[in-house]
Amino acid sequence: MKNTLVTENIRISLDSIRSHMLRTILTIMIISFGIMALVGILTATDSIKYYLTQNFTQMGANTLTIRNRTMNIHMGGERQKEKRFEPISFNQAMEFKQQYDFPAYTAVFVNATGIATLKYEANKTNPNIRVMGTDEDYLITSGDEIEKGRNFTSNEIEYGSSSVIIGAELVKNLFKKKEDPIGKIISIGPGKYRIIGVLKSKGSSMGFSGDRSCFIPLTNVRVNFPRPNRSFNINVMAKRPEQVDAAMGEATAILRNIRKVPVGMDDTFEITKSDNVAKMLIENIKFVTLAATLIGFITLLGAAIGLMNIMLVSVTERTREIGIRKAIGATKRVIRNQFLVEAIVIGQLGGILGVFLGILVGNVISLLIGSAFIIPWIWILTGVILCLFVALISGIIPAYKAANLDPIESLRYE
Repeated sequence: MKNTLVTENIRISLDSIRSHMLRTILTIMIISFGIMALVGILTATDSIKYYLTQNFTQMGANTLTIRNRTMNIHMGGERQKEKRFEPISFNQAMEFKQQYDFPAYTAVFVNATGIATLKYEANKTNPNIRVMGTDEDYLITSGDEIEKGRNFTSNEIEYGSSSVIIGAELVKNLFKKKEDPIGKIISIGPGKYRIIGVLKSKGSSMGFSGDRSCFIPLTNVRVNFPRPNRSFNINVMAKRPEQVDAAMGEATAILRNIRKVPVGMDDTFEITKSDNVAKMLIENIKFVTLAATLIGFITLLGAAIGLMNIMLVSVTERTREIGIRKAIGATKRVIRNQFLVEAIVIGQLGGILGVFLGILVGNVISLLIGSAFIIPWIWILTGVILCLFVALISGIIPAYKAANLDPIESLRYE
């Protein structure tokens, strides 16, 4: 009996929706935009979190990076001043690598320039190519892989060979006739370099692409890209994740000794875990999540007011119908439930549309930044529950108003 009554209420609700289609569509759109704002932005933030976690930990959670400056990432709030210490010199970095006998891979690298132009015959790139000086162990610690060709040898690093490993996008820009790039001579700034390897593509995201980078021997940077007070960076990759803390302690002790930091003084360098960068960025995304939630709730508040208005108008327009239903035996509870079900149906239609649009918008952003397709089940469930809550809040006053109408007065209503 109860199932029959619920089915009948849903049928009456759908008939009422069809008879006031324009007004109902407008209400559904208001609800759907609120849910879309909530689900869409939160799906996008989940995509960003996934992207950051995947990309910043691709080197592995057991990788440390040593620099001469602190890493500060801010999105609102007070801005702390970045600390910069005395540069880590080439000799200090190489001495560290020589002394560090912990079971780990150690690589020294440096940024040569971020505005290089690469040329091959008549083809050239835009002047925004990042050139890095690396040693033979850098690829192991960075998560980059060789797709074609080979890595640097220790002799090439020692003698500053004019060899280069280029990103996948650079191959497309320079070799438009699909030539094999291995062995070809290209120009990078003032020098000529022979291509010995091509990196596996990582894709582009948020305007940046590792595929537009190229690596040259560390010692070659010192000759062809000289710069005073250049600071070198060090990657340390422990062979087992549980050894990270021990690896960090050992690295700190050795580098403090090399840089002659007195006992009791703070370190004059910064050691960062690869996954810490992602955690810092994700922590700052909470402001975006908070803003998205606030926007969604404000829109849903407007939707609740709109839904309540449409239900009150519906009660007024159907006063005579309510009188007839009461006259043939419908109880207050039946009338009340009928209008509550109608409000819930409208709310859920808006919620379903909003969830669909939210997932679509969120994953368009995910596609743009190069993240994975995400179905935010938690936010979908949250959206459905919110729509139910909005419908109940908006429908309860009109439902009780309809249930309490006097049947005699209702029958006389015109």
